[in-house]
This record gives sequence, structure tokens and C-alpha cells, in this order.
Amino acid sequence: MNPASLARRPLSVAAAASAFGLLLAGCTSAVSVASAPHAADPACASVVLALPEVLGDLELLDTTSQASAAWGSPEAAVVLRCGVDAPPPTTDRCVTVETPGGPSVDWVTVAGEPDADGATDWTFTTYGREPAVELLVPATVTAGHSTSFVDQLGPAIALVEPTRSCL
Repeated sequence: MNPASLARRPLSVAAAASAFGLLLAGCTSAVSVASAPHAADPACASVVLALPEVLGDLELLDTTSQASAAWGSPEAAVVLRCGVDAPPPTTDRCVTVETPGGPSVDWVTVAGEPDADGATDWTFTTYGREPAVELLVPATVTAGHSTSFVDQLGPAIALVEPTRSCL
């Protein structure tokens, strides 16, 4: 080796080590999500592929199961699962959420018990579409965010044709 290549070698090793460190720092663990019973339905693949990269101000995360998505932080993620059992007619609150300039989607909404700070988990399940889609919004998210971001899911959810609607 000539002296010039020896002088460059420590720099290239340092650069490689630095790049490797940045690569590892960019890795986050995937959000653990249980597969829905009908996650293998081909319609779920279409829905998941059409989901937004950002939901409100929450960025998309990796998940551990098919036909799922998550946004936010791995410790407190908003989780979507496609392929859950479709809810039957229910007395739970059913709301129609319109996407500005886009489709309307009916959701059955169920609030969990308030935590010590008064924040509540919410479960949204599409109504009148099979396969159904479920969105779980933890209290840690609702404490600082409105759930109005649900409208951003409309274009993806609308890929599953409705067969019933809220009354």
C-alpha cells in the first residue's frame, strides 16, 4: 500500500462505521399487531396499499402482520386491521364520515373506559363492508389529537364496496 491509501483508510473505516450507525439509528421496531381473521382477503391488500403515509400528523410505521398498518409511535400507535369480522346491525353509535372531495364511509364507534386523565381509547369498525376494517386509537393519542383523521382513510376503505349503511 502506498502512503496516500494508508492516509485515506482510517477515514473510510470511520465513514463506514458512521454510515452503519446512521442505518441502525433509522431502524425502529415494528408494531406488534394480531392478524385479523380474514386478513388474507384480497380486498385487504388493496386497502392497505392505498393507505396514507401520514394520518393527521402521525407517520406510518411497520407492523408485524398481514393487512395491518400503524401510525404514530410504536409505544402508542393508531392501529388499522383489515379483515375483522363485519359488525352485525347494532345499537352502538354508527357515523358516516365524509372525506372532503371523496367517499363517505360508515363506522361503528365504540369508546373505551376513560383513563385517569379522562382520555379514552376508541375503536372504529367499518359498517356495511366486507371485509371490515378496524381502527384502534389509544387514549394516549386521543389525549392530544382529534380523531378527525379518520376521514383520510376514506379513499382506501372505499375500495371495498358497501352493502349496508348506517341508519
